[in-house]
Amino acid sequence: MQRSLLRLSKSAVRPAGRSLVFQANATPLFRTFTSTSRFLNEKKESSSPESSAEPVSEETPVEKELKELKEKLVAKDKEVAEFKDRYLRSVADFRNLQETTKREIQKAKDFALQKFAKDLIESIDNFGHALSAVKDDTLKTNVEVSQLYDGVKMTRDIFEKTLSRHGLTKIDPLDEPFDPNRHEATFQAPSPDKEPGTVMFVQQPGFELNGRVLRAAKVGIVKSDEEN
Repeated sequence: MQRSLLRLSKSAVRPAGRSLVFQANATPLFRTFTSTSRFLNEKKESSSPESSAEPVSEETPVEKELKELKEKLVAKDKEVAEFKDRYLRSVADFRNLQETTKREIQKAKDFALQKFAKDLIESIDNFGHALSAVKDDTLKTNVEVSQLYDGVKMTRDIFEKTLSRHGLTKIDPLDEPFDPNRHEATFQAPSPDKEPGTVMFVQQPGFELNGRVLRAAKVGIVKSDEEN
């Protein structure tokens, strides 16, 4: 009886001892396995794109306000440049208008007497006709006619000088080259002493007002030999 009880106790003790040994031997292995799994998981997380991506930093209110101020400053600079360009253009247009107006006013002043000057030309022509009607022999023999001639000539000269001060000048192109803008050719004649195209005779003098021809001078010009 005691022997049987001893056997039963031994058999019961042996399995329990084995399980304890297994548990004691399995604990380091389990720890190794657990640490390996953690290492692999950490390596996997570190190599994943989500973990490698840099964290996105949000803008602070100060940075956001500074960015808005910079954008407004750029817009204002552009607006100022546009206003400056418009201002410079306006100034240039105004100055051009001033110069144009000044020229127009001066032109109006220069030619305000144009119609009146054309009427005076006939009076000057009459002075010339009166003086050319007196012959040289009459001036030598008749003192009264000679004095009258001198008075008319003096009046004509003073009249022409007065008109010249106001821009009305006579065109008397004797011995000058023919200019179709200022002269009107009425005839041509050969003249061996003068070059062809030269004014050899002034039939009627012309007049111009401040450089503008009011009446072209009627002249005779030298004819060239090739036209004979």
